[in-house]
Order: sequence, then C-alpha cells, then structure tokens
Amino acid sequence: MTGYFDDGSMLRRIHRERALVLSGPRALLMQAAHPLAVSGLLAHSSALDEPYERLARTAQTLSMIGFGSRAEADDVSRRVRAMHRRVRGRLTETVGPYAAGTPYRADDPDLLLWVLFTLVDSGLVVYRKYVGSLSRREEAAYWEDYKVVGRLFGLREHSLPATIDDLDAYRRKMLDGDRLFVTEWARRRARKIVLEPPVPRRARPLVETVNFVTIALLPAQIRRQYGFSPVPPAIVRTALVAGGAEYVKRAVLPLLPERLRMVPHARAA
Repeated sequence: MTGYFDDGSMLRRIHRERALVLSGPRALLMQAAHPLAVSGLLAHSSALDEPYERLARTAQTLSMIGFGSRAEADDVSRRVRAMHRRVRGRLTETVGPYAAGTPYRADDPDLLLWVLFTLVDSGLVVYRKYVGSLSRREEAAYWEDYKVVGRLFGLREHSLPATIDDLDAYRRKMLDGDRLFVTEWARRRARKIVLEPPVPRRARPLVETVNFVTIALLPAQIRRQYGFSPVPPAIVRTALVAGGAEYVKRAVLPLLPERLRMVPHARAA
C-alpha cells in the first residue's frame, strides 16, 4: 500500500539514517524549554519522567507516518490527536512571560508548531552534522514533507510557515524572543534526560558521548537556560563535535552496510 511519502522524499532520505537517533534528546529538551509545552504536552504525560520511552514512541510514530501506508499513518496520527484533545488547563503560577492562569491545551496550534519545529530543526542539524550536506532546495523539500506531518497532527495550512525562509524566520523569533523559558522543573528533568539514562554500566561511555553531542547541538540560548556546564569551553566543544562528525561522515558511514546504517522501517519500505 502507498504511503504519504515515497523513497524519493526528503523525509525518507533523512529519517532512514540511524544517526537521526541523536536528534531525539535534542528535540525533547527544546520542547521542554517552552513553558506551555511543558504544561500542555509534557507534564501531563511521562515525557520527562520516562524520557527514553517518550523518545521511542515519538520515533515509532514518525516512522509509521514516514514509511508506513496511508492507513497506518492516519491511524497513528488520529490517536495522537485524540490524546492531545484531552489535555488542557491553566498555569498555576507565573512562568517567565506567562502569567498564572494562562490557559494551555495540547492541541493549541502554537504549541504543536513549536513541537513540529523542534523535530524538523533537530533532524536537519543532526543530518548535516553526521550524515551529509543539504542544499537549500533539499531543506525546503524536507520542510514541505514535514508540513504533511503537521497537517496529520492537526495543524492547518495557515498555521504552518509557508516556505523554508518563513521557517527560518520562525526559528529566529522563537530563539531570540521571550517565549522560551526553562522552568526549574524542566531543568531538573533535563538532567535525567541527558545525564541519567537507564543503561547498563558497560554502555556508559557511549551514552556520555551522546550526552556531550546532545548538549553541544542545542541552540546556545536554550543550552544556557538549562545551565549545562560550559566546560569544555564552547569553542572546544564545537571543534570536538565537528571533528567527530566529519570522521563519521567520511570514514564510518560510507563503509557501513545498509542493515546497520538504516532504520528497520526504511529497509522494509
């Protein structure tokens, strides 16, 4: 059965890469930097208490939409929309620019767009860093594919930035404005997301490397709000991540067989 995307789509090209697993923690930390998203989408679920379960569910949902049939994508997105409709409330205290009593709901188009943006932005950042370069036309095609995902999650066309340039403008508005504010609750849970994953001791060196990458790839404004340590200095951190990324792109990925490089859904599709 045909799906919303085919093998020529940018969404499949990018999401078939296992390296995209690095985009998940980054996207979740970005989502949690929005106080209303924390209340409307994350605090009402186990997202920040069980972050890796949340990331696994998100990855499964996106894989179903990207590589499954239209019927499968419609079914999984219908369940997500139904879950969002049940979550609404008001802030119990003032948080950053949001006064106590500010209403929130999980299906608010502004919150859904922020969550969608964190997924798109993290996908682009990780792919460019660890897999390969992308032309402006390819980035635009990726956003056009993600607009389909946004509509499946309930966003209307007028709520979505029309072009990749409009998406860049949205990024600047959100990151340079006052809408993002990392709460103390989100800051505490972020430590669990990034520094305390439930893995065996033997896996700790790998996890610590992934943690380092996650923190380094966060937008600087958000990284500062979380209070992640500036050691090593930003210039050293950037150089280390960039050097490692070039090694992965040039010496590792070209030699990996498809069964190791690509996610199972991509190979099946």
